[in-house]
Amino acid sequence: MTSTALGATLTALPAAAQQTAPADAPATFSLPAQPLRSALDAFSRQTGWQIGYPGTLTDGRNSRPVSGSMPPAKALETLLAGTGVTYRLTGPATATLAPAPVASSGDTMALGPVSVSAAAPAPGGPAQIVIGKEELDRKNPSDIRDVFAGEPGVRVGSSVPMSQKVYVNGVEETNLSVSIDGSRQNNKVFHHNGTTLIDPVFLKTARVDAGVAPADAGPGALAGSIAYETKDARDFLSGDGIGAFVKSSFGTNGSVFTNSVAGYGRHKGLEGLGYFTYGKGARFESGDGNKVEGTKTDLKSGLGKVAYETDAGHRFQVSYERVYDDAPRPFRANVGFISGRPAWEPRVRDYTLDRQNIVFTYTDSLPTDLWNPKLVLAYGRTDVETPIYTRPVGSSTVPGSYPGKGATSSLNGKLENVFNVGMGTVTAGSDFYVDRAHYEDQTMTALEKARNIGVYGQARLSPVERVRLSFGMRADRQWFEGTTGQDWTNGGVSHNVSGEFDILPEHLTAKAGWSRSWGGVQLAENFIMNPVWRYGAGPQPVTAKNLTAGLVGRYQGFTAEGRVFRTDLDDVRAARFAAGSGTLTRDVRSKGYELGVGYAWDTGFVRAKYADIDVTIDGLPADSDSGTYIATPMGRVYTLGGAHTIPKWELTFGADVEIVLDYNKVQAGQRPLKGYETVNLFVEHKIPQYSNLTLRADVRNLFDETYADRATYGQEFGTVTPLYQPGRTFLLTASASF
Repeated sequence: MTSTALGATLTALPAAAQQTAPADAPATFSLPAQPLRSALDAFSRQTGWQIGYPGTLTDGRNSRPVSGSMPPAKALETLLAGTGVTYRLTGPATATLAPAPVASSGDTMALGPVSVSAAAPAPGGPAQIVIGKEELDRKNPSDIRDVFAGEPGVRVGSSVPMSQKVYVNGVEETNLSVSIDGSRQNNKVFHHNGTTLIDPVFLKTARVDAGVAPADAGPGALAGSIAYETKDARDFLSGDGIGAFVKSSFGTNGSVFTNSVAGYGRHKGLEGLGYFTYGKGARFESGDGNKVEGTKTDLKSGLGKVAYETDAGHRFQVSYERVYDDAPRPFRANVGFISGRPAWEPRVRDYTLDRQNIVFTYTDSLPTDLWNPKLVLAYGRTDVETPIYTRPVGSSTVPGSYPGKGATSSLNGKLENVFNVGMGTVTAGSDFYVDRAHYEDQTMTALEKARNIGVYGQARLSPVERVRLSFGMRADRQWFEGTTGQDWTNGGVSHNVSGEFDILPEHLTAKAGWSRSWGGVQLAENFIMNPVWRYGAGPQPVTAKNLTAGLVGRYQGFTAEGRVFRTDLDDVRAARFAAGSGTLTRDVRSKGYELGVGYAWDTGFVRAKYADIDVTIDGLPADSDSGTYIATPMGRVYTLGGAHTIPKWELTFGADVEIVLDYNKVQAGQRPLKGYETVNLFVEHKIPQYSNLTLRADVRNLFDETYADRATYGQEFGTVTPLYQPGRTFLLTASASF
């Protein structure tokens, strides 16, 4: 949800627990000269300010650089200096842009870069992670695991994109509110597949609220939220025109070629973007030199967006995004191998995963204090097809097979308005979803459905200079229908409150948050649904409580932060195929703490983070089998990273390190989880005179470590060979825009 200000959307106050900072609260800026729209996007993301302006006002204009610590109003003034654009404050963290009056002398005064010391954090939730364009470009992600690299509290299991799952503080993502371009994701299809496969080349922003999430994050935000926002034509063009972007990479481990191409254009309020990626490659080798079965790359993905913005500021956008993976995978796509299985069971089988998402969005780029609407209507669907094998008949050694098909879909939407109330904003709205989970093969058909209507309000206020508050409530009503046709109606209320207090302005800030969330009855996984489940009195709605508190310190480019947290989920649905197991539930607790230190300078940064997280299920240490669609073991994780740019040479280089320690808090009879250490390096060179050509070389898993990510299934069990990560890989990438 990037905002050219409000001209595009309302990202200045995203659905996560964004809080409004006072207009004079200093923040650290490092914004280079760039197209004005891009600069305003970055300014809004960092400060939480809402900036309204006509869509054509920024065309052909470039911003001034802004560097150092200063109030946001001063930073905006510096950014606009000499551009022919001025601003007018319309609230404590809102402004409207307009053409600057022409000076009678014909001269324009341009302010130079401003450099000052000290820093303050951008306003956000008490445990919010925002990964924007600059960081995504630095990471050059190949999959969603790369997107969250460097965040010790976020783990991504599996080494194959189609079976990757995201865990936030050890809680699996289906217990969070997950959206793509505002569209709810409902992808609990098959526990051996991933839940939200997305091509990272399309991403503009990935935002995580760990634990406490606001009311407008959507229904089902039990343990937080994850919001993905994809690129549009305005991310490539600052004004009217057409262009193209190409990116190609080659990975030596498995000889993987990935090619992306985009075409885009803008003309008098009309915008269009087409983006396509194709990846092809062989099996990769793990650190021990062995080929990992079922790891071929065969990925196709596409993104299309069309938008129109009228002179009056009405903006309409339609987007269509699709990811298709079709290749042999391990028999259980997130597991390397399980010993003791029947000899006739194959090591690999074909999987087809097809996820698609279509979203219509309306916003107003020229809002008033009382009229700042957003309308979203969306449909998302994930289909998985794979053979179901049966025991050979008689003396035959060839198993029988038939296709099994699962499909999970969500028709969803929301209508909301943001009111400027002087000391901040209040968002009020209503949302809905119609979710379906369906399974079919030659032996059976099963279907579950859930419908939900919610109303919500979220205030983000700054009642006094050193305090930012965010609090809200939502009420939901859900209608659930089981595989037997029986239905139940449930309702619940969710609350949240969080805040920041500047103990020492510019130097020390305290943050805290609490929430209680109601999530309704969760749909079961498609591939284990049973048409003869005995629901009894009905499945239980899931609820959650979250608590977090921490401190952030800053001094002359140095930062230090720490927080503690706890999440409790009650009655998380854990259905199994047996007739009496459709209403099984589990209780989950995740608790721990995170620490971080860092130092940033004009052309680079270094930072280190540490997380220590314990997860229990029904009072016992979590394991990845009982934790299916629920939670995973975590333990202690260190991450270190840094990058530095030499502007004169247009050269950037960096490294990141991840250290995962052994984890011994396992159940009796299970194996302790082994730790591992990985090191990645990169160097990048930009050649602006050649179509902004960028050349990059990465070395991933430098020391050829043999390991599976901590969140990968089965490492506690002696019969399981986990799905290992690739060994040492050299990745060569070239990209250019025209």
